[in-house]
Amino acid sequence: MADDKRDTRSTPATKAQDRVGQISSHLSASSSSTATRGDSVESAQKANSSRRRRRKSAENGPPADYSDILSQISTLRTMAATPEPTRPGYARQKQAGKLWVRERVEQMFDRGSVREIGSVSGTVEWRTKKRDASEDAKDTSSTRPDAEDPESFVPSNNVQGLALVGGRKVCFTADDYSLRAGHADGALWEKTIYMEKLCFHLRIPIVKLVDGSSGGGSVTSIRTNGYSYVPPLNSFDVVVAQLNAGIPNLGAVLGPAIGLGAARVVSCHFSVMAGDIGSLFNAGPKVVAGATFEEGLSLQDLGGPDMHVRNGTIDNYAANEKDAFRQLRTVLSYLPNNGASLPPCLTSDDPRSRTDELLRSIIPRKKERMYDPRKIISTIVDKSSFFEIGALWGTTAIVGLARLGGQPVGIIANNCEVNAGALDAAGSQKMAKHLKFCDVFNLPVVQFVDIPGYAIGTVAERTATMRHGVSLVTAYYSTTMPIFNVILRKVYGVAGGAMMDCRDPRMRVAWPSGDWGSLPLDGGIEVGHSAELKRAYQKGVQEGGEEEGNRQKQALYNDLEREYRRFMNPVRTANAFGIEEIIDPANTRPLLCQWVSHVYEELLPIRLRERDTGKICPRFS
Repeated sequence: MADDKRDTRSTPATKAQDRVGQISSHLSASSSSTATRGDSVESAQKANSSRRRRRKSAENGPPADYSDILSQISTLRTMAATPEPTRPGYARQKQAGKLWVRERVEQMFDRGSVREIGSVSGTVEWRTKKRDASEDAKDTSSTRPDAEDPESFVPSNNVQGLALVGGRKVCFTADDYSLRAGHADGALWEKTIYMEKLCFHLRIPIVKLVDGSSGGGSVTSIRTNGYSYVPPLNSFDVVVAQLNAGIPNLGAVLGPAIGLGAARVVSCHFSVMAGDIGSLFNAGPKVVAGATFEEGLSLQDLGGPDMHVRNGTIDNYAANEKDAFRQLRTVLSYLPNNGASLPPCLTSDDPRSRTDELLRSIIPRKKERMYDPRKIISTIVDKSSFFEIGALWGTTAIVGLARLGGQPVGIIANNCEVNAGALDAAGSQKMAKHLKFCDVFNLPVVQFVDIPGYAIGTVAERTATMRHGVSLVTAYYSTTMPIFNVILRKVYGVAGGAMMDCRDPRMRVAWPSGDWGSLPLDGGIEVGHSAELKRAYQKGVQEGGEEEGNRQKQALYNDLEREYRRFMNPVRTANAFGIEEIIDPANTRPLLCQWVSHVYEELLPIRLRERDTGKICPRFS
């Protein structure tokens, strides 16, 4: 027995013998085709003996299949994916009615499609397993370290990676507010920066689920590092490049979005806030109280959805997290992976030739009466395809996405139900942003126009309506996507001119309700004929007093209005080729479907080549 132990003991001599045996077995195997049957049996016996010796030798070293390393990785991943109900941060997350980060990832993306990147990044406490004395006696020459296992693991508070949305590959980042309230302490800046760069390199969309500072630091980082740092803003150059390259950036506020987290989601092409749990601000209530003396503010008071979806900081309101995920998936379904691709087209069950006689009477004959522009949009586009963006802010304008014959388009419309459709500062900002949005994503634009001009009055002047209005004009003339205009009713002033005249040749038609000019008749007659009206008033006063003066002034005004109304018959404009065509409203959908089909078949392929060669360079930011 002692001899057997000596024979199997791992010494330099026995290792050398093992190696010779391995070589001999290889040589025997390579010459087996010319060996006799007896030689083959002998060679097989030697090979088996060599394999047995290798297995015994391996017992004294790490496993050949690296199962020890793979086991450590598996353990860390299991720890990261297993919630700890007793952990205060996790308990706080659930008490607030919020999903845990990994529950969000599971709900947002296609089942089983997530491939995490940086899955084991974080802080690990290791437990060392000492080898026993018999192992040391068997392998005195070994320098391998003591075996160790993860004892505890605090993962980085950003779950990131690749996944599928409706079968399409996307990058994603998702904050874990239950760890350090989303601050960067203990997390890796490089992880988020890497995902931003990977998204740009792969030219695929990125989804950002923001809950916390999204990697921003807190004051405790000073204590951890031993010094205070000048704040960096890594990766935002890449973000700007993504936005202008038409790589969809979609963000959701699923908790308090603070500082850097707020900046990351606001800089997206499209953003949504979960109304029951979302808020957004530069600094939290305690910091605000110390700086501005506004005390007792809740997160919702400081920057809840009622504030930010009404001022345009966030595009859309969502009832809850599930609704936010739905909106992100819906918006992505209209967009290409990047600006070098065409938007995804679907098969539509809605006939392109469909007409609707309801449209003939939807615009009231009395011009002072309102109508529902959203009903017009939803009636003309593919059924159930209209998705509105920014419904709660800039309400003098309506923008969104839709499909015509299964092909995605951008929608812009004036809203006569708010301020009679006069475009204010917020409405101008909203339309300008959407024009740039459509431009970077190669989306043809369909406009439903009913605009009496820019808003007027002290409120309009105080909110810089003309400054934002001129920015809108700049957006119209600096973007290059094809635009088709359907004139529903009014087209007046600089605002109307920009919407109508920004493309050459113009693509536009008018409904019989068309009403246009440099200035609306209401107010315009008084300005243009003030001297005549004044003389009529004075004459009446001389003849019969003030009452007679007002009567004669009003009679002249009515005569002038009737005359102007006769001249403003839209058919007269068509006679002079001032409008290319007046159409039956019922036939609007077939006409638009034909135009959009031509744009996709003929114009967009040319546009992609021009973007590729740098002839046109759309910019979102």
